[in-house]
Amino acid sequence: MKQRVALYLQDAHDLRAGLDYVRYAEVRGFEAVWQAESRLVRDAIVPMAAYAAVTERIKVGSGVINNWTRNIGLLAATFLTLDDLAPNRIICGIGAWWDPLAKNVGIERKKPLVAMRETVTVLRRLLNMERVTFHGEFVHVDGIELDVVHGRREPRNVPIMIGATGDQMMELTGEIADGVVLNYCVPPEYNLKALELLEKGARKAGRTLDDLDRPQLVVCSVDYDHDKAIDTTRELLTQYLAQQPHIAKASGVSMDVVSEIQSILGWPATHEQIQRAKHLVPEDLIHRITASGTPDEARAKVEEYRRNGCTCPILYPVGGDVRLLIDTFAQE
Repeated sequence: MKQRVALYLQDAHDLRAGLDYVRYAEVRGFEAVWQAESRLVRDAIVPMAAYAAVTERIKVGSGVINNWTRNIGLLAATFLTLDDLAPNRIICGIGAWWDPLAKNVGIERKKPLVAMRETVTVLRRLLNMERVTFHGEFVHVDGIELDVVHGRREPRNVPIMIGATGDQMMELTGEIADGVVLNYCVPPEYNLKALELLEKGARKAGRTLDDLDRPQLVVCSVDYDHDKAIDTTRELLTQYLAQQPHIAKASGVSMDVVSEIQSILGWPATHEQIQRAKHLVPEDLIHRITASGTPDEARAKVEEYRRNGCTCPILYPVGGDVRLLIDTFAQE
């Protein structure tokens, strides 16, 4: 039976190579491609437009942009534009960002739940082609609408998915979003609590858990050489555990390990620093929170995430042969 599966691209590959990977994923039956936007390295919107332009069927999502740095009118216009390029194939994945990066660029992430609710509420209304007046704590608009003169005026089918990590954001997601983008670098059983929180939020809106899509980012390093796949993932985790504390907390890794890695890595981390610190990441952690190893080992681990509530794994190839990863999970 055909299963849902998606590809996740960040910045590890040349952008033009990414176009080839996305085309190949479409041929092999992947449902979607999601483009990261987290570190200050590659924005999501430009690659999304490129992926949409060179494909015909595959869906294209932001995985995830933040709700702080784009004016709400520009945000809505951006996704209207993407939908013009690939009608009914665009997904807006949006999250609350993270410190210290947000703070370091002058963003004070106060009241993130209020800010996210206001963003999603107004974005949805604008994409529904409504004329909107809204005065909240963070979003203020007076009689604005998407000013389409030449083109489609009908409401746009752009699902809004929140990349939630914390408990309160997960519950809010169940209440207001079309779905959740579950995080990576967490064990499969992490999802069980997430499902409870999503369901609690869904009930507030008169919905059920089944009304929410639940794709999940999964770090996936596939190689016929088991040890090579593990070592590739170890390098990625070294950087993520040090620089993205929300991921480190959700992964359940010891804060002592995180602190020791942070004492070695700078910002941004260099390749040499990562090599010096990577021995601190234990192999059992790699097996617990990623799908790394041979093709059979990777497939088995991804299946664990499916059994724990993930509706569509979004596979993050951290290195090696991306086509091998696509072939490993091909549906056609």
